[in-house]
Amino acid sequence: MSTYYFVADIHLGLRNGDPSDREARFIAFLDSLAPGTGGLFLLGDIFDFWYEYKYVIPRGYTRTLGALARVHDREIPVHFFVGNHDLWTYGYLEQELGMQVHRDEWYVKLEGKYFLLAHGHRMGRQPCASRFLHGMFHNRLLQVLFSCLHPRWAFALARKWSAWNRDKHNGSCKQDMNLYKPVYQYAATYDRPVDYCITGHIHTSERCPLPAGGELIVLEDWLSVGPSGPVRGDIGIFRGTEKGEIEIIKAPVVVHAH
Repeated sequence: MSTYYFVADIHLGLRNGDPSDREARFIAFLDSLAPGTGGLFLLGDIFDFWYEYKYVIPRGYTRTLGALARVHDREIPVHFFVGNHDLWTYGYLEQELGMQVHRDEWYVKLEGKYFLLAHGHRMGRQPCASRFLHGMFHNRLLQVLFSCLHPRWAFALARKWSAWNRDKHNGSCKQDMNLYKPVYQYAATYDRPVDYCITGHIHTSERCPLPAGGELIVLEDWLSVGPSGPVRGDIGIFRGTEKGEIEIIKAPVVVHAH
C-alpha cells in the first residue's frame, strides 16, 4: 500500500520567526518523499501570498518551487488546495510543476478510506467578516482589477495586509474557535461517509471524533512560536495500513552547516 502526506499553512514568505529555516524544513520534507509515495496533499496557505500575473510570479520561492518540481519528477502526485492566502493561481503551478490544483473541497477514497480534504476557510458558515473577505478574494472582477496594479505595489500591499492580519489574530483563542466550529459542523453533517476530514486554516492542532465515526483532523501551521522559537508544523501521514490511522509528526529539524 502507498503512503500519503498532508501539510497546511506553511506560509512561506511571511516574515515571522525565521523564514529561511521554515523554508529549509519544508524543502527537507519534500526531498525526503520517496518514489512510490501515493500523494502529497498541500492543504492551503503554503505561500503567505501567491498571485500570478501573465508573465510574473512572486519572487522568493525559487528553492521551494525547485523542490516541488523534483517531487513531480519522482512521479509523486501533488495536490495543491487553494487557501485564503494563495488562491490566485491561474495555471503556473499546473503547467510548470505538474500539480493538480483544487479550488474546492475534495472527497476522495484512498486505500479504502473516505477523505474530505480542504483548506477549511470556506467550509460551513464562517463568520460574516470572513465570508465577506473571501467573497472579495474570489470575485473575478476584483481579481482583474488587482491585476492592473504593478506587481511591485500589488505584492507590497498584500504583504502589508498579511502582516497586519497575523498581528491582529496572533494567539487569539476566540478567533480559533470561531473558525473551528463551522468546519466541525460541516464535516459532522456531510452527506457522504467520512473516515477522515483533514484541513488547515485554524493554525492549531486538533483531532476530534465525528458523530458518524470518522475523525476531524486540523493540521497545525509551520510558523515559528517567536523570533527564535521552534517551528511547530504538523505533517499528517496515512500509510494505508489495515487499521488505516493517520499519524501526525512534526516538521523535520534541519542541521545548518557552518
